[in-house]
Amino acid sequence: MSDVVGVPAVEVVEAGPHEREFLVVAHTGRDNVQETMAVIAKRCADAGIGLRVVDHDIMSSHPEQRYVSAVYPLDPNELREIGADVAVTAGDDQSAVGCEVVIVLGGDGTFLRAAELAHPVSVPVLGINLGHIGFLAEAEANRIDEVMAKLVDRDYEIEDRMTLDISVRVDGKVIAQTWALNEVSIQNLSRQGVLELITEVDGRPVSAFGADGILVSTPTGSTAYAFSAGGPVMWPDLEAILLVPSNAHALFARPMVTSPRSLVAVEVMARGQDALVSCDGRRNIDVPAGGRIEVIRGAKPVHWIRIDSDPFADRLVRKFELPVTGWRGRQT
Repeated sequence: MSDVVGVPAVEVVEAGPHEREFLVVAHTGRDNVQETMAVIAKRCADAGIGLRVVDHDIMSSHPEQRYVSAVYPLDPNELREIGADVAVTAGDDQSAVGCEVVIVLGGDGTFLRAAELAHPVSVPVLGINLGHIGFLAEAEANRIDEVMAKLVDRDYEIEDRMTLDISVRVDGKVIAQTWALNEVSIQNLSRQGVLELITEVDGRPVSAFGADGILVSTPTGSTAYAFSAGGPVMWPDLEAILLVPSNAHALFARPMVTSPRSLVAVEVMARGQDALVSCDGRRNIDVPAGGRIEVIRGAKPVHWIRIDSDPFADRLVRKFELPVTGWRGRQT
């Protein structure tokens, strides 16, 4: 593995023989990542739990992975000095194999990166927010002691979050397949003019329009890109597929919510522009004019660790700083 300027190469070490192991995926550019990692390492050391950390130098070398950090403050040797048995992994589909949980230190982008590692092997994910909004995070960094105590004691619940399975067809043949936790974004590849699209639900055409693109989202993703594009907020325990056109030139181009059993398809008109399909902003597929994108409910959910039992409404108000002054509640 070659060095990145200013970033020392780190030897990739295989995981040790532990009955329990935690994988940590961290945004190494955050100010408080070192102290948070130190708490995690100490807790794991005291409980005899093996610790894996992802080598972000390796992650940054993959052209399809956009996670690039300007610094690399996570020195595995420093964590070993605390007493933790630390292994460095390459950030691939095998990184989470055999792990009990994946701990995410960062914002929503880091969480989506960690989900790529956890989803193939069905390992649950827990987000610790080191970013700004951090809507996907379960807790803030100042609660890391409490969170780690619960993880060590297995004092948490796991809920399933719906995903999407995406197939791209050209001339009737499947050229690519992938998945998404938040959304699949279909955009104008050239950024010139408008993208001519036809939407279809359960084999029937619904609307044709020109637009910057269209989003097909899960309830989890409804508070992300789809929300910014004018879509509704959906509670995460709801199972449905959301379609949100982006800057459409049409009389009927409003967001639509379909059944989770629906087959949603978006056709890129043959006479128009090429498209770019982006899943969670991480996995990209070029689709030529005339291509077809099919979206269904994912066969495999993302397992989500819940530390607290706070209602989703409370999280919505807290994360978006919504005004609720004057609320009186139900009178008894």
